[in-house]
Amino acid sequence: MNWFSIFAIYALFWVLSAFVILPIGVRTHEELGMEKTVGQADSAPGNFRPLRVIAYTTLLSAILFGLFYANYTYGWIDRTSFDFLVKGPE
Repeated sequence: MNWFSIFAIYALFWVLSAFVILPIGVRTHEELGMEKTVGQADSAPGNFRPLRVIAYTTLLSAILFGLFYANYTYGWIDRTSFDFLVKGPE
C-alpha cells in the first residue's frame, strides 16, 4: 500500500471518527444552567471543547486504522469470508 493510500484511508477514518466523537459529553446551555444569548439556538453546545474532540478523534481513528492495516497485512477478513451471503447453485 503506498503512502497516498494510507493517508487517504486514515483521513476517511478520521472524519468518520469525528462524527462519532462530536456529540459525546456535549451539554446545552440549559443543561448546564448557563444563560443563553439572544437568538441562540436551544441546541447550541455550552461546553464545546474542540481540542479535546480533535485529540479523541485522532486516537480513535489511529486505533481503527491500525486494525484496518493489520487486517490488510495479515488478511484476517477477506472477501471469501462473506461467501455465506451469496446463494450458490443448488
